[in-house]
Amino acid sequence: MPEQPRARTAEGVVEGRWRRGHAVFRGIPYAQPPVGPLRFAAPAPPRRWDGTRQAAEFGPAAPQSGPVQADPQEATDWLTLNVSTPDPGAAGLPVLVWIHGGAYIAGTSSDPTYDPAALTAAGLVVVSINYRVGAEGFVLLDDAPANRGFLDQIAALHWVRRNIASFGGDPDQVTVAGQSAGAGSIAALLTMKAVRGLFQRAITHSVPGWHCTPALAERVAATLAERLGTAPTAAALRGVAPRRLAQEVTALSADLAAYQASWGRFCQAGIAVCPVVDGEVLSETPWSALTGGRASGTRLLVGHTRDEFRLFSVMTGRLGRFTDQDARTALDLFAPAPDGAHAYRAAHPRATAEELVETVYSDALFRIPSLHLAQANAAAGGTSYLFELRLASPALAGTLGACHSLDVPLAFGTLDSPTGKELLGDPPAPEAIAVSRELQRAWVRFATTGDPGWAAYRPDQQLTRVLDAEPMTVPYPEQASHRIWEGRSPVPFEASPGIEPVAPDRVAQAYVRSVEGGQTGQVHPSP
Repeated sequence: MPEQPRARTAEGVVEGRWRRGHAVFRGIPYAQPPVGPLRFAAPAPPRRWDGTRQAAEFGPAAPQSGPVQADPQEATDWLTLNVSTPDPGAAGLPVLVWIHGGAYIAGTSSDPTYDPAALTAAGLVVVSINYRVGAEGFVLLDDAPANRGFLDQIAALHWVRRNIASFGGDPDQVTVAGQSAGAGSIAALLTMKAVRGLFQRAITHSVPGWHCTPALAERVAATLAERLGTAPTAAALRGVAPRRLAQEVTALSADLAAYQASWGRFCQAGIAVCPVVDGEVLSETPWSALTGGRASGTRLLVGHTRDEFRLFSVMTGRLGRFTDQDARTALDLFAPAPDGAHAYRAAHPRATAEELVETVYSDALFRIPSLHLAQANAAAGGTSYLFELRLASPALAGTLGACHSLDVPLAFGTLDSPTGKELLGDPPAPEAIAVSRELQRAWVRFATTGDPGWAAYRPDQQLTRVLDAEPMTVPYPEQASHRIWEGRSPVPFEASPGIEPVAPDRVAQAYVRSVEGGQTGQVHPSP
């Protein structure tokens, strides 16, 4: 039996395991456990160790909020990462760093949907990370740095810079990749001086446009602390057990309608915690930073699914039951002011209430933030490549369409994972296999050369790769939405005193109930 693979990091030697012919190292700390005096602090450098550290098991997930969570564990070394490499003795291999999604309140790198075996077999060194989510990572506290989850991601990228050559990777050829909250994290990282030089390319699927102002974040933190009988400070909240704090975020997310009068549109997003534009860690939204020339463009592969919101419509049991009032609510809250509601109705004069609801929420939550990130990156001097996934899931008699999260097992080639089987069939159709191969090839080619294999997006042509049974490159396919939102990028949620409370919009709040991974029938989309 061959010896297990070893690698020497700056902190000490790690021993992984051979798996499918590749060397896999799991649970490597890139920072100290953020507990005790380090809780709610910026990540502290990892401690060195003597001898050989076993790296065979995934590290524990950070405390999770929402109804769909990674298995809770008592261990507190939440800040770990995993490396899968074709050959730890090689040199100069392209590196892909995966940042998981989960609505900024849940998720873990150990999700089998993220199995890197297929990408590693194609020649990539794949790194996946855990980071603080929910209150641990994003609640704004008076005596703690904001957006600690982003600071964790930056610390992980510094670890990659220091150590990835010991695993065969090239520290000057790093691509960051993520979906949903992971993509939103990368969009934020694109604007930060602290990460310059730590990656050269970025892949973002289904970018959410969710940030809040400091004033709103302070109100949320104060309310969360009040519900726990304490103060909105790191010093006070260190006395609350991490799991108890995470549970209160779940409870507050379910009760957001009660705060509509002062928190406004934020309450319809369905999550009680999200990144804050604090002026330090995140100085402004990615769209304004890039278009304003305050951040440099990069090589960016960005895309979304055609039916982003269908997942949440199905999971809440609302598909086929939307009313005219549901459509008015969606248009009033999320169509761009001042004339967006009228523009949607004019662009879709024969649309049913359901079609309007799904179009508006798909646009506002994911499609338009993704499109505008591609445009902003190009405006900042970068090169953007855009795609839309149109391949429909066969699950639940085809009602899911090309839904949110369907692209993840396709990109990783994990069609045989639980999520892959549930979303794409067991066995998957030949069309799904073909789309998966194209998306994998695009990722590998992009991480290796900076070109996914189709034409770059330019404002005059708007060329977009449509991934379907018959793939094609065409002008951006959602032209009506493009026109309605032209020049109107996402803006942070802000406090809205004086707005009268309204009944909760259960459709929008589906996001927190599912945490991008809930269940309807047998479907469990990945976070």
